[in-house]
Amino acid sequence: MSQQTEKMQMRQEEEMEIDLLELFFYLKAKLVWLIIAFVIGALAAGSITYFLITPKYKATSKVYMVSASSDSIVDLTDLNLGTSLSTDYEELLKIRPIFEEIIEELELDYTYEELLAMTSIAAINKTRLLGITVESTDPVEARDVANALANKAVTYVPEVMETATPNIAELAIVPKQKSSPSLAKNTIIGALLGMILVAGVLVVRLLMDDTFKSAEDVEKAFGVMPLTIIPEGNLAGIDDKAEEQIRKEKRKKSREGAKGNESK
Repeated sequence: MSQQTEKMQMRQEEEMEIDLLELFFYLKAKLVWLIIAFVIGALAAGSITYFLITPKYKATSKVYMVSASSDSIVDLTDLNLGTSLSTDYEELLKIRPIFEEIIEELELDYTYEELLAMTSIAAINKTRLLGITVESTDPVEARDVANALANKAVTYVPEVMETATPNIAELAIVPKQKSSPSLAKNTIIGALLGMILVAGVLVVRLLMDDTFKSAEDVEKAFGVMPLTIIPEGNLAGIDDKAEEQIRKEKRKKSREGAKGNESK
């Protein structure tokens, strides 16, 4: 008995291991709950995305970072100069005076930091084209700010750098499609999170359940095989049926005994 106790203590002290096959069949048996969680997660995420999150729109203007240095002829030096100055233009277009002028001109209700956070300025695919992208909940506002920044790149920045003047390659238009949030993406993420959450709860319940459900469980815990197994069933119902059968047999015997006495 002491050896069995020691084995039990050693098993309790060991790290808990998960039988992957057992876990698979357990989750398979709970497939209905996982499907329900998947559907509820999808509906919840989709509803929140559609009804509660304000959509945003992106508008992009493009500036070409090269111009002719003399006689309206573009040479290799001008091309190399445009490439090397792209990073300078990116940073100069983010300075406070430019943004404050745009806020005043367009009568925007933003601070410099807020408008800067809405703006992304970067070279397009390592070319001399500079993309100015503005994201806003108002598509018209996004277009106006992007175009205003493009105009500042042509007029304001060359005054500071005293170099070749860039050209506007493309003005922004009013975006028709929202840039965020993505209803399909959020719905899928919500569905997966719901299913994973329920699966996690089920796995925890399985790991915390220390009851013995089979002879194999007893053997794993104690290292010995049980001598006998009591099957599950309604023992009270079995007892009632047996007693009723005994009463019927007694009544039958008493009737047969009475008939025998009468015949004598």
